[in-house]
Amino acid sequence: MPIEAVIFDVGNVLIEWQPERYYDKVIGAERRRAMFAEVDLHGMNDLVDQGHHFTDTIYNWAEKYPDWRDEIRMWHDKWIELAAPEIPHSVRLQRALRAKKIPVFALTNFGVQNFYYATTIYPFLNEFDRHYVSGRMKTVKPHPPIYEMVEADCGVPPEALLFADDRIDNIETARKRGWQTHHFTGPQGWADRLVVEGLLTSEEAR
Repeated sequence: MPIEAVIFDVGNVLIEWQPERYYDKVIGAERRRAMFAEVDLHGMNDLVDQGHHFTDTIYNWAEKYPDWRDEIRMWHDKWIELAAPEIPHSVRLQRALRAKKIPVFALTNFGVQNFYYATTIYPFLNEFDRHYVSGRMKTVKPHPPIYEMVEADCGVPPEALLFADDRIDNIETARKRGWQTHHFTGPQGWADRLVVEGLLTSEEAR
């Protein structure tokens, strides 16, 4: 079935999301490993993605670990440095699709407050036809309800959706629902897939 809409994940598809890299640079790899071994920072972030308040969640988490209080607060205070840089080729693909009037949606695990913040830094996040942000929806990938909500809202048949995500578990749920999927490992592979699908020409996908 022809593709009617293209769905982008955001983290590691349009914006690099490598918190460990930030901490390695700021506090050193050894201290970072020690902190991540003691503090479930990704679990903390999952709460934000589920809709818990960005500031309150991180600052409360920091108080549980006084030895790491300042470092944990960096997840909030320096967040835009963790969520950086943008992936320029992916942004060009998003804009190329929209220039051809192909509906382009975002489906992302992201908190409410930090997604809003990101839209003030990365203009392309405001350019989607529809935003599906887990914090707003109170459910996260790879659990089926968020995919069901996307289908109900957009009205596009599952088999006419093409979804790119860097995480296999996220695309596996989509695939089981009948979506067409692409495991994103880099923008060139995604560009090639869009060309194969006839959505963009080779020149448009550069």
